[in-house]
Amino acid sequence: MFDNYKYTVTERFIRYVQIDTQSDPLSKSFPSTEKQKDLGRLLVNELQGMGITDAVMDEHGYVFATIPGNTTKQVPVICFCSHMDTSSDCSGKDVKPIIHRQYDGGDIQLPEDGTVIKAAAHPYLVSKKGEDIITASGTTLLGADDKAGIAEIMDAAHFLLAHPEIKHGDIRILFTPDEEVGRGVEKLDMQKLGAQFGYTLDGGERGSLEEESFSADGAKITIEGVSVHPGTAKDKLVSAVKIASEIIDALPKDSLSPETTEDRQGFIHPVRIHGIVEHAEIDFILRDFVTAKLEEHASFLRNIMDTVMSRYPQATATLTVTQQYRNMKEVLDLYPQVTANAEEAIRRAGVEPLRLIIRGGTDGSRLSFMGLPCPNIFTGEMALHSKYEYVSIQDMEKAVQTIVHLAQVWEERS
Repeated sequence: MFDNYKYTVTERFIRYVQIDTQSDPLSKSFPSTEKQKDLGRLLVNELQGMGITDAVMDEHGYVFATIPGNTTKQVPVICFCSHMDTSSDCSGKDVKPIIHRQYDGGDIQLPEDGTVIKAAAHPYLVSKKGEDIITASGTTLLGADDKAGIAEIMDAAHFLLAHPEIKHGDIRILFTPDEEVGRGVEKLDMQKLGAQFGYTLDGGERGSLEEESFSADGAKITIEGVSVHPGTAKDKLVSAVKIASEIIDALPKDSLSPETTEDRQGFIHPVRIHGIVEHAEIDFILRDFVTAKLEEHASFLRNIMDTVMSRYPQATATLTVTQQYRNMKEVLDLYPQVTANAEEAIRRAGVEPLRLIIRGGTDGSRLSFMGLPCPNIFTGEMALHSKYEYVSIQDMEKAVQTIVHLAQVWEERS
């Protein structure tokens, strides 16, 4: 099917990563940065250029488009989704992508800032020996998370439109803003999307298929201290800053943190602390694969807070917990055909499916609970959120094939 096809995924990817779409976790607007719409406008233009007349970006920055079905069967409408924003953990401005042809299996020296991607630290990279690797230049992230997914969906759309002999139902395309700040589907109009099942393209190594994610809550401890002029503060001043540091210090050192857990182990993770003597706040994320354990983590954190605060009767503290997303497996278990069809498509692409879990979340985590059962499919993106990020061109091409086969599998099994 793909023997003589000239893939467009690489040129699209190179073009997309050079557009700065970094989101801002502290912003109150939606999308959190207007520059994400720069990519959205480009994608709409390219989709319309393919002949997809309903391609549009709404006021919130969501890009919608439809590849019309070409079968007489009643096929469920499926959606392919990727996010346009990049992480705030590393600069996404002035990305300079570099293609390393026929990678030799060793370290990759990047030209700027003395950055070296060490082969010893990236075993998956070593397995890509002989393939073509794309990196940034050493001072920014690459943006493969998730512009690899976008480029793959765009190339698959290009392929399907050029090959009407491949039968499929209606396919909806969705590109979202603000996934990296956990707000990717906050303003999404599900009725406008109009799909029954979906797939995010936001996974890592070739063949990976993820139907299980963390369940997630956010937590905030707010501390009210007592501010007094330091010259007359004896036995009066109670520093909220110092109380906050004691709470952080009381967290376990050898467990219940991202740096001490793996697989299905959950954690409590302080991600931000700010304040002054009179008022301080600590932001946490709570994560576990078993949703019920989130309350245990919150209770554990509350006990730490209460123990510390017992030493400071003049000060007060409160803990507020906010739901973020839930383990998508709770929904996907009800629709086994969604994952089964993806496995078949991966096999048809010549790759053995690799079931993995996500120690995090994707748009699919929330979409699944919004009525769109939505596992996550590989893109090839690796070493995310860092200047060591890389992607294999051959992995991206296999993802394109998987999308096309998946559309075909749904038609055949309907």
